[in-house]
Amino acid sequence: MKKVDVVLGLQWGDEGKGKVVDVLTPNYDVIARFQGGPNAGHSLHFGGKKFVLHTVPSGIFRDGSMNIIGNGVVVDPVILAEEIAQIEATGIDMVARLKISKRAHLILPTHRALDAASEAAKGKSKIGSTLKGIGPAYMDKTGRNGLRVGDILLPDFMERYQALKDKHLFQLRQYDYQVDVDAYEQEWFRGVESLKRFEFVDSEMLVHDYLAKDATILAEGAQGSLLDIEFGTYPFVTSSNTLCAGVCTGLGVAPTRIGEVYGIFKAYCTRVGSGPFPTELFDSTGETLRQVGNEFGATTGRPRRCGWLDLVALKYAVMMNGVTALIMMKSDILNDFDTIKVAVGYQLGDKQVDYFPYEADDSIVPIYREFPGWNCDICNVRSFDEFPQQFKDYVAFIEAECGVPVKIISVGPDREETIIR
Repeated sequence: MKKVDVVLGLQWGDEGKGKVVDVLTPNYDVIARFQGGPNAGHSLHFGGKKFVLHTVPSGIFRDGSMNIIGNGVVVDPVILAEEIAQIEATGIDMVARLKISKRAHLILPTHRALDAASEAAKGKSKIGSTLKGIGPAYMDKTGRNGLRVGDILLPDFMERYQALKDKHLFQLRQYDYQVDVDAYEQEWFRGVESLKRFEFVDSEMLVHDYLAKDATILAEGAQGSLLDIEFGTYPFVTSSNTLCAGVCTGLGVAPTRIGEVYGIFKAYCTRVGSGPFPTELFDSTGETLRQVGNEFGATTGRPRRCGWLDLVALKYAVMMNGVTALIMMKSDILNDFDTIKVAVGYQLGDKQVDYFPYEADDSIVPIYREFPGWNCDICNVRSFDEFPQQFKDYVAFIEAECGVPVKIISVGPDREETIIR
C-alpha cells in the first residue's frame, strides 16, 4: 500500500506552500487539505495568471488530479463557494475534481462575529486573528457543539443551525458586542446550497480506498509549524495542528502511513499578526525584505513582519515534523544583500540556548552567524550548478545544521522558476 506524502510550512506560514503543491502535483493522483480554514492564502502563478486559494487544495488546476477537503478543515460556505466560482470561470469542472469531507466543520456567520468580539475584548493582547471565525469554529468542534458539512443534508439541519446560532448570540451579549449577521447569513445559505452540487464523502474511507489502489496522495497543510496549537508560540498560534501529526487526525491516516515529509521555508523569516519573532528586523533591511519580497498577506493584505532566517526555530520544526526533504523559497529576495545573517542560537536571560524554548517571547536575543551575500540575480538559474558559490555555501550550511537535504529551491513565483535537485 502506498503512503501519504506531506507538504507543510516550517515557519509562521506564508512560506509558499501553494506553489510547491502546484509544482509537485503532477506526481500525485490526490491532493488533500488536512487542517486550517480560509485563513490560508496559497498563491499559484502560471501562464501569466495568479490564483489565491483559501480552502480548495492547490492541485485543482492540474488535469487528472482529485482534490479533497479533509475532516480537519473548517469550511465557510460563502468563501468556498466564491472560490469555486472563480476557478470554474477558468473552465475547470470543479464537481469532477473536488470532494468535501462530511466531517469537516462549518464556520457560521456568528462564528465570525464571535471572532471579532473576542479579538476586540483582548485589546493590546490581541492575537492577530484573520477574523474569519476559524478559532470559534474549532472551539465549537472541541466543545462538541459544532455543525459539520454532512449535517447540511439532514432533515433537521435548520433546527441545528438555529440552536447553535442562538448559543452564539447569547455569548455575544456577554461581550456586549452588537452585530447584524442577517446579510452574511443570507449569503451563507446561498453558499450552502451551492455546495450541495458536490459529493460529501467519508474522506477517511476515500483516502484509504485510494491508497489500496496504489494511488499517490499528497497531504497539504496550511499556516506553519510555529503556529501549531500544541507546539507553536502559544497563545499566538492558530487553532489547529499544523504539524505532520495533523495529517493523521485531519485525514484519518495512521502514523505508519506517512511517507515523505516536505518542509517548506523561506530563505528569511516572516510573520503576520502578534507574537514573538526573535529575528524580526525593524530597520531598513526589514523594510527592504518586505518590499522586495512583496510581503503582504494573500488573504488579509496585512504587511508581514520580516527578519533573518531563524535556524533554531527551523531545526525545531524539522524535528517535530520528521522532515525528509527541505524546500527553500524566495531565495531570489536576498539577491542584493552584501551580508546575510542566520540566527544559530538564542540569548535567554543569562544563558545561551540552541533550541526553541517554552519561553519563546520577546526577551529572546538572537545570536547570529554572518554569510557573504551573492550580490547577483539568480532568478534565471535553472540548475543548482549555475548558482554562485556564496549561495551554495548558504544552502550547504542549512542542510548541515538541519540534517536534511534541500531538494527544491525557488527563485521566483512562477512554476518554471523552480530548481529540483
